[in-house]
Amino acid sequence: MSNSPLRPDTLMPLFNPQSVAILGASSDPARIGGRPLSMLKELGYQGKIYPINPRHSEVQGLPAVPSIADVDGPVDIAIIAVPGPAVIDAVQQCADKGVKAVVIFSSGFAEVDEEGKESQQALTKIAETTGMRIVGPNCIGLASVLHRFVASFSTALSSGISAPGRIGIVSQSGAFGSYCFVLAKEKQIGISYFLTTGNSCDVDISDGIAFMAEDEHTDVIMTYMEGTTNREKFIAALELAQKKNKTVVMLKVGSSDVGAQAAASHTASLVGSDDVYDSILTQYNVYRARNLNELFEIAHAASSNRFPSGNKLGLITVSGGAGILMADVGEELGMDVTPLPTATQKKLKELLPFAGVANPVDVTAQLLNDMSLLPKNLDIMLDEGGYDVIICCFLHVGHQKALVEEIHASMLGVQEKHPDALLMVSLLGPHEIRQKFEASGMMVFEDPTSAVRAVAALYRFGEGRKQFGQSELLPKLPASVEPVKPTAQINEFEAKRILHSAGIRVAEEKIVTAADQAAAAASAMGYPVVMKIVSPDIQHKSEIGGVVVGIHNDAEAVDAYNQIMSNAKTKEPNATIDGVLVAEMIQGGIETIIGVNRDPVFGQIIMVGLGGIFVEILGDVSLQRAPFGKETAKKMLQSLKGYPLLAGARGQAPADIDALAEAIAQLSVFADANQDKIESIDINPFLALPEGQGAVAVDALMIPRNV
Repeated sequence: MSNSPLRPDTLMPLFNPQSVAILGASSDPARIGGRPLSMLKELGYQGKIYPINPRHSEVQGLPAVPSIADVDGPVDIAIIAVPGPAVIDAVQQCADKGVKAVVIFSSGFAEVDEEGKESQQALTKIAETTGMRIVGPNCIGLASVLHRFVASFSTALSSGISAPGRIGIVSQSGAFGSYCFVLAKEKQIGISYFLTTGNSCDVDISDGIAFMAEDEHTDVIMTYMEGTTNREKFIAALELAQKKNKTVVMLKVGSSDVGAQAAASHTASLVGSDDVYDSILTQYNVYRARNLNELFEIAHAASSNRFPSGNKLGLITVSGGAGILMADVGEELGMDVTPLPTATQKKLKELLPFAGVANPVDVTAQLLNDMSLLPKNLDIMLDEGGYDVIICCFLHVGHQKALVEEIHASMLGVQEKHPDALLMVSLLGPHEIRQKFEASGMMVFEDPTSAVRAVAALYRFGEGRKQFGQSELLPKLPASVEPVKPTAQINEFEAKRILHSAGIRVAEEKIVTAADQAAAAASAMGYPVVMKIVSPDIQHKSEIGGVVVGIHNDAEAVDAYNQIMSNAKTKEPNATIDGVLVAEMIQGGIETIIGVNRDPVFGQIIMVGLGGIFVEILGDVSLQRAPFGKETAKKMLQSLKGYPLLAGARGQAPADIDALAEAIAQLSVFADANQDKIESIDINPFLALPEGQGAVAVDALMIPRNV
């Protein structure tokens, strides 16, 4: 894979070429080398087509030339459909000719063996040294619906293409991508461009996203992704999509965890690669679809380019059951399904005494007898309920032409009176009915819960766009921050000393190597104290009896020292023992865990969670790529299911959330500055003391890289 920076403009020859050469062109339209030529002719492609075949003077009715060098005139794109061993020479000949881009169908490269990997690296080098863009190898190609151009051998495209639309498709999988292309056609969803990246020796998924982000004909980028190894390029593409107000909906597959240090680190065991992708996609306002239907539904909804200004959701239905179902999903997704005011409910009761009028509003099947109920209810809900969006559920009424025509006219009138409100529809019916509503700005869904999910996604997209570009102040590291030695083992005392030097508050403590020293240190510090074994080889100290809490006098301190040392020598006889830590025993506050884990793709990831059951059993954590500031840290805390405990649930005093957020942000800056030196950090517990009293690290584990 090439590490070249984003150059979206260089992909235009792929999608709007004025001339195309086909190396390995075949007279048989069923063969890989014949299919793209046949499709170009059927589509009525208006550019010049040059079949390249040294054995024939004519291919599919067009004059052929023996080599790319013999083409009389410039070539924008070349399709490579020759056997694997001939690919490198063919690509080099294209580069020598000055071809702007090539698409390689041929396989037998990095997906096969080391020799194939070396051949693919040769292709990457050609791309990097000549500037010619290469799609593939081992790909099924691409299509530009807008320009009626196809560079593919897939039978998915040979059956025709859909009408042009404003959704682009980028897929790392050729077969899955072509399946999406066919599905879009069957669903009559318009597509602008279609790109499969194959082995991505040069053009990769990030390039495809960036090109469509820059393209004026594309509003939504529908993506199938397996992974990336170039975080800078990937994030730059997502940032470009945000900057250009383009919506990215992604089906990201692969959920395996990456945690080489999981046995030693809580953070590593809680932060897997899939969790990190979730965090990154959320951070850059990408909707992660969990299945194919959701991918299409959210992309299609976003193509309306209408985003609710708030999350207050109104529901009107002809079925009480459907209304309850939608309300449940709305609340689950964080939408505000607020009931109408009491006075408003009375008004609706006057219209239909047996209606359900709270929210959802159930007008029952009476709507079919009195169509005036629909606009009257909608107007009142929008005027007095303050809803940002209303979903209207009509079930199968779409199959009754006269009724659905009345429904459309009524809703259109309401939309004209309330232009800022977003109206959406759930019904079954023929495609022409759906088109009629959607042409009026009212998206249609068969499944009422899909409509609710789409609304929640549109609201999130809108909020993300509002927040894009808002910079936050990053905390600064102290000038005296202690360096991390990348090859040294770090015990708890040293880890906390480094963290303290980085601006993170730690408990007062002292390391001792004799029982009388322990008593003296504890007495000077003030009882009660905690004592712990200090060893770079013992991460889980409690499990070997290496921790004693609640020590209240000198005698107990001496006994605790002797007990800890005896347990350590018995249960970990080969461990290096640096001494025993005497630390102040901080009482009160709420236990949290904050940590760092180095993701192999995205670098240092900060993890935050509440201690105890929330982390160990529920996995209630929030992740964010470092570095970031205090406000982002606060949002991480607020996203936790256990956040009410910090905020002061059931009359309890709130914790010092400001101090906790400051520490999290400080850790993110420290981790980013040491990303090549630190594999992971656990601060567990990190106590959030009552409001105004700060937050303090009680225990810490730091694992350097290369250890």
